[in-house]
Parts: sequence; structure tokens; C-alpha cells
Amino acid sequence: MESAELIALLHEVRDRVRARHPETAAGGVEIALPDLMPLAHARDAAFGKVAAIGTVNPRSGGVVNSLVQGWKRLVARMLDWHVREQVEFNRKSMACIDAALEAMADFNRALGAMGNRMAVAEELKDIRNHWAEWRFEWERKLAQNEMQFLRSVADLQGSFQHRATLMDANYRDAMRGQHTEFTGALERFSLDIQQRLWADLERIRLEYERLIYSELKTIRQRSAISGAAVSGASVADTPRGEAAATPPLGFDYGRFAERFRGTEEYVKAGQQIYLPHFRTCRSVLDIGCGRGEFLEMMQAAGIPAKGIDLSPESVATCRHKTLDAEVADLFVYLENLPEASLDGIFCSQVVEHLPPERLPEMIRLCASRLERNGALAIETPNPECLAIFATHFYLDPTHQRPVPHPLMAFYLEEFGVGNIEVRKLSPAVESMPSLKSLPEDFREAFFGGLDYAILGKKL
Repeated sequence: MESAELIALLHEVRDRVRARHPETAAGGVEIALPDLMPLAHARDAAFGKVAAIGTVNPRSGGVVNSLVQGWKRLVARMLDWHVREQVEFNRKSMACIDAALEAMADFNRALGAMGNRMAVAEELKDIRNHWAEWRFEWERKLAQNEMQFLRSVADLQGSFQHRATLMDANYRDAMRGQHTEFTGALERFSLDIQQRLWADLERIRLEYERLIYSELKTIRQRSAISGAAVSGASVADTPRGEAAATPPLGFDYGRFAERFRGTEEYVKAGQQIYLPHFRTCRSVLDIGCGRGEFLEMMQAAGIPAKGIDLSPESVATCRHKTLDAEVADLFVYLENLPEASLDGIFCSQVVEHLPPERLPEMIRLCASRLERNGALAIETPNPECLAIFATHFYLDPTHQRPVPHPLMAFYLEEFGVGNIEVRKLSPAVESMPSLKSLPEDFREAFFGGLDYAILGKKL
């Protein structure tokens, strides 16, 4: 509803109120009270107009009329944000009218009470004489109130127009902001595509490098086997103090580990659990460092670490990654180290390759080379998991026998390592989903982790 129509309606209400003054008896005195019913009816009609804003007029049936009605309802919903402030303004105006109507009703009640009092008052004649003067003053104040009300309505209308202008400006600013945001998102998306492309190219390059390195390693290994066969060198000819030679396997053990142990990324992800155990160390030894996954983790954490391995190929791989590693037999290397010269030893997937009678000797050497509170971590296949024997353990022909964790804990305690903790790793159910059909307690008891890690501190 426009403000001009609202003001015209208010003037009509005022004229009708002034035109009708029914006589009312109050204690035997005739007092003219205004009839407020026309004003109440006009207010109700105005409320009806306010409620009708945004509605769609009903039409007769038919396909065309249904389409027209649907279009009107869609337009009404789209314009709801535009007329919302107008509806709020109209409601505020109706609230002002309600307040004025209530004030007039209170005034009428006050007049009635005054008439009753004038019937018993001795100054009734004086009040009648002053009635005309009082009536004139009342009308003057009523006119002032009406002027103030109309001025308030005009102020509300001006405020609404100002807010509507601001909303239009904000809408334009929002549209410009959305355009800018879309342009920025497009640029970021293009940059993301470029980064993914370069990452894919880098991954392909690394895969080709690994393939080339694997082939070169195979060629070097075959050459070494042929040379050993020609020279007839034996393990017994190795001088004392040097790395013990191992009989040739006749195949590429590095490629074997890549296939059956997992990729370097997979191994690195699994070894993250050891990082808190070695966080405060200053000199860590990795026994059987292999491809150097643990050494890379130590290097990234800023922890000094060195690796030893019997395989020249593995040591060459570590050195290619700028890691500190050398070819050495673990027993010879540990014998030549001073006692309490290390504060951390890590050994993963090694003890199962040792003859059972030499395992206590290895634990004794490790414990003697650790300083007090030095960290020790050993990872090996878990013989309590029956699935390990059906899938992984006997795949490696260099495995001697599995080591149960109670036996490993006994060796550690025997040689002064305490604060022992055992963690089950690599749940069998992840590589063998059919195990999910077993009862949970049975599965955990006989098909838990394929590997276990035993952690301890030098006492």
C-alpha cells in the first residue's frame, strides 16, 4: 500500500469520527462522546489490505488460468524480498493506529468516569461553563496528535525509501563481488589444474626412474652372481670385522620386497607410529634399513640416524636419497660400537631372518649399546595371527622362524630393557575381508594383526 493511500484513509477515519458524536448519559449529565467503531472498522480494513500484500487473486479454473496463477505465485515469491520492508512499514503504521484507537477508547472511558463524578459534584455548573473551552482544547490537542502521527508516518516512509535505495546499492555491490569471486575461483581452478598436471608428470618421472633403477639393479645383481660363480668365493673367506656375506638368492630381493612387503609410501605410512618413541633421540641406529623408509622419517623430523644393511643394493638406494647408511653385519657392527653410545635402535622385519640361537645375542648387543632410557623398537611378523602363515610368512624364503612376542619380551627383560609395550599392526581383516564373517572376539584372538611391534626403554 502506498503512503498517499494510507494518509487518505487516515483523513477519512478522522472525518468520520468527527462527524458522529452520539449523546451519552453520565450520571444524569449529557456528555458527547465520539463513536470509535468507524475507526475500528477502518483499521480492520487496513489490516486486511496489509495481509493481502503478496497474495494472488483467485481465478476460475482452466489450464491457461492455472498457468497464469502459477506464474503470479512465482513472481510473488521472487518479489517477497522487495515488499518485505513495505509490509513491515505497514504493520508499524497499523500499530500506531491501534495505539491511537486505544488512547481514544481510554479517553472515552475517562470522560464517562468524569461525567459520573460531575453528577454528584457541587461544581457541575462551573464544569458545564468550561465544557466548551475544554472541548476546544481537546480538539486542538487531538489535531496536534494527528499532525505528529502523520509526521511519524512520513518519517517512516522516508526511512523505508532510504533503506530500499541502500538495498539496491548493496545488491549491485553483491553482484559485482560475486563476479570478482567467480573470476578468482576460475583462476585458482586453473592453477590447481596446472599443479595437478605437474604432480602427475613428476609421479610418472619417478615411476620411470624406479623402473630404470630396478632394471639396472637386476643387471648388477646378475653380474655379481656370475662373478661369484666364476671366482668360487665362499662365505668362509670373508675377513673378520667385515660385513658377513650371504649366499646369493638367485633373484632380485629388492623387487621381491617391493611386491610382497609393499611400496615405500605404504611402509612410511605404517612407520609413523614410531616417531613419538624416538622424538627426543640424538643418535638412532636402523638395523636392516632396507630402502630407507625409517631413515627418511628421521631425517624429516630432524633426528640424527644411521642405517646398516647386508644388501649393497639397499645401501646404494639409501645413499641415493642422501641418507647415512653402510653395508655391515649387525653383530659385527654392534660389537665394534662403544657401550651406551646410542639412545635409539630400530629394527623392522629382521629378527625373523636370524637363526633362533642368535636372537638373544642380538638383543644383548642392542641393550648394551643403548644408554639409560634409550629407546628400542622391533617389528616382526605376528605368529599369533594364523593368517600370517597362510599368506605372508612363507612367501619369503629367507625367513627362519617367527618370534612370539612373549619370547621377545622375555629376551628384552633378560638384558635390561623395561617399560615394554606390544602393539598389533596391519590387521589381517584389511587384506582378507572374508575374516569379517568370523565372531569379533575369535577374529581378534586368532586373526588380529599380521605384524607386531615391541617397544621398550633401557633400564
